[in-house]
Amino acid sequence: MGQRPSNLLSTDHSIVQTKHTHGNHIRSYVLRQGRISEAQQRSYSTLMPVYGIKYSKQLLDLEKSFNRAAPKILEIGFGMGETSATIAENYPQNDYLALEVHTPGVGSLLKQIQAKQLSNMRIIQHDAVEVLRDMLADESLDGVHIYFPDPWHKTRHNKRRLIQAPFIALLAGKLKEGAYLHLATDWENYAEQMLTVLDAEPSLHNTATDYAPRPAHRPLTKFENRGLRLGHGVWDLIFEKRSA
Repeated sequence: MGQRPSNLLSTDHSIVQTKHTHGNHIRSYVLRQGRISEAQQRSYSTLMPVYGIKYSKQLLDLEKSFNRAAPKILEIGFGMGETSATIAENYPQNDYLALEVHTPGVGSLLKQIQAKQLSNMRIIQHDAVEVLRDMLADESLDGVHIYFPDPWHKTRHNKRRLIQAPFIALLAGKLKEGAYLHLATDWENYAEQMLTVLDAEPSLHNTATDYAPRPAHRPLTKFENRGLRLGHGVWDLIFEKRSA
């Protein structure tokens, strides 16, 4: 399984966070005390110190964190982690840094990491904006996955959506030249907003005409399959970082 990562995590996951703002940005989530199963709690307690990286206001050495030089892919908001674990298993040549705030999901992914014997995943349980701002160096990422972020479908809540111009500008700065940004959503209105925001970021260019076909590296989830059978749409967007 490789050497034990040097950035060990000790997290108090009992806190209920209900504020929508932190510092100078609006949070795209509400952190509630959700139900966590015994298996998730056990995995969280035993494996987070092994695969977790503690948030701190200093740049993270990604190669040291994974104990090797390899392409580094960031995933923001992995839910219960099924897609993340499948991708990491299918592409062992890449390293995946996965961000999520909800403890049941973190516990679930950790359980899958152990079951699949994955050595190419690390987890940070913290706000994505702060991780990008404080921990990741410019031009350090080979790719980013943001799959099915909360659509905040009520109009008055749209301001809480993750995909906004300031966030994309911050994220684009962390991408290497030629690195990709892959988003997916099953809300057409959010897909339209994503396309508008990404098109407006001068350092990115669209690899498709508007929306892209689902690439092979993104597996279909059970939820997505059910939606497709019901005729629901799914929109993928794949942009790349322009050369300077």
